[in-house]
Parts: sequence; structure tokens; C-alpha cells
Amino acid sequence: MDSAVTTVAPHGTALPTAALWDAGVRLAAAVSLPPLPLLPAVPGMRCSGPLRRVAHTEGVVSIFIGIDAAAEGDVLLVDNSGRTDEACVGDLVAIEARQAGIAGIVIWGCHRDTDELAAIGLPVFSLGPCPASPRLGADRPAPPSLPPFPGRDGDRLAADTDGVVLVPGAVHEEVAALAGRIVRAERAQAERALGGVSLREQLGWDRFLERRRTDPGYAFRSHLAQVDGALE
Repeated sequence: MDSAVTTVAPHGTALPTAALWDAGVRLAAAVSLPPLPLLPAVPGMRCSGPLRRVAHTEGVVSIFIGIDAAAEGDVLLVDNSGRTDEACVGDLVAIEARQAGIAGIVIWGCHRDTDELAAIGLPVFSLGPCPASPRLGADRPAPPSLPPFPGRDGDRLAADTDGVVLVPGAVHEEVAALAGRIVRAERAQAERALGGVSLREQLGWDRFLERRRTDPGYAFRSHLAQVDGALE
């Protein structure tokens, strides 16, 4: 693969997965994680968008059909049953997806062509690299016994260096709005802490302990909501 492929900037406007998770927990929304952690093919990659599932049953044919069905800004979830004995996405598929306006590719399986993916710049997340190409047909080994990857078309998928989070489409706007407030609160708290005002002082730690003496069941998360603080 020619290393002179133009690099595209990562999707820096995506909300952090940690903030989306915390927001989902606070709202009792059914946010979910993959059965195993997925990591970016290249550090610093991040993406977010509506989920478009692709069952990897016919190799690249399956992925091209998924790209045909996807809208610009979708994130492809290529479901290869958590296999680590083959890679189902490489440089050429990444180029095709990027040119179709896909926001990123998340693989329930492995990728390859890692150096080329770094040059292409399309965010790719997987269980890790593997040099082997897919084996299709009767001689293909059985996949590992793992839980299914959660999410359905239209759910929102966000991925960054911390991993992958899925948010049900019906509650995404509410979760994203709260996640944005959490990010702003945490950044403000960090700036004040670096300026010498401790987190305990900012969050009214003494008041929390005083309340706990009379109400042992009082949760710190409830206290944070009272003081409009963020710390998870």
C-alpha cells in the first residue's frame, strides 16, 4: 500500500466515551460495552455516529453491502464473532469506507495493515491486529464462544482510546446532553484543581461527610448532583 495516502484528521468533536458512560449510568439508560475491550488500530483515533451492523459472513462482499446500505456519518460495526485468528478489515476496505463517508469502522474481530491504516486516517477499532486473511467455507474453524456484540442499527456508537460505548438511539440526545455537561464540569474542576483549589474543597467533601454521619445511605453520586460536580 502506498504510504503517501492523504491522512484525514480524527473525529475530535466526538464526546468522550467515559462521559457518555457516566451520563448513561446517571440517567439509568441502557448504555453498553462490547463483550471484550476494543482498542484503536492507531492511538488517538476516535469516532462517533449511528451504528450500521455488518455480519461478516461473505468476506469483503458483506462489508461492501454494508457500505452500500450505510449513510454518510455512520459507523460500521463489522461483526466477525470475536475471531482473533483472522483479520476482516485492512487498508483497501478502510479507503473504500472513508471515500463513502463512513465515520469509522468497529470490528468484533481483528484488523490488519496497521501502518497503512495510520496513513489512511479512518478510525478503526478492533480486538487487535492479525496478519491472516479470512477463511470462508467449510474448512473455516468455529468462532469462539462469546456473548453477542450489543447494539442495533440506529443506536449511537462512540469509540476512543478508552474503548467503545453504545447508546440506544432513543435516548442518545439526552445522554449526549448530560455527557457534554459532565465534560464541561470536569474540565472546570481540573482547571481549578491545577490552580490550587482541591477537588475535596470544590465538591464540598466536609458537607458530604457531615451528611453521611446522620444518613449512612447517602451516596456520593447524590451529593455530586447537589453540588453540580462531576467525578466518577
